Amino acid sequence: MADLTLIGTRLAEVDTEFVYTGEAEACAGCPYRNQCLNLTAGVRYRVVSVRENAPLLDCAVHDEGVRAVEVEPAPIRANVPSRNAYAGSRARLDGPCPYTECPSHEYCEPTGAAFDEEYRINTVIGDPPHDFCMLGRELTLVEFDPNDG
Repeated sequence: MADLTLIGTRLAEVDTEFVYTGEAEACAGCPYRNQCLNLTAGVRYRVVSVRENAPLLDCAVHDEGVRAVEVEPAPIRANVPSRNAYAGSRARLDGPCPYTECPSHEYCEPTGAAFDEEYRINTVIGDPPHDFCMLGRELTLVEFDPNDG
């Protein structure tokens, strides 16, 4: 089910994904606080619709203002140890990786997932984008359940 919220105009496009980080200092005293601060911090969301007829509102955080959108929790793609990689199982990320140029880095350290959390695997995608892991890890690319974590 989608939640109605306000986000920066630059992010207000269908299929844009973001991780809600919570309240900023500039939010203090804002008349739109209840409409903006209604998501769960640390959760990755996807914009599913933009309220085109809603007014553009001024915002102390977003330089081009905020717009009303509907969002829903988004799945997170991640590399997990292959031995744990099957749909319905629970898995953790294998740990940080210093190889930021690796094509799999964004999946080894995905935005919106924490190393100390366990997540339910919704879908097994298959081989990760890299040819070999510089840390010697055997990894499989999966999609975590968007409503878990």
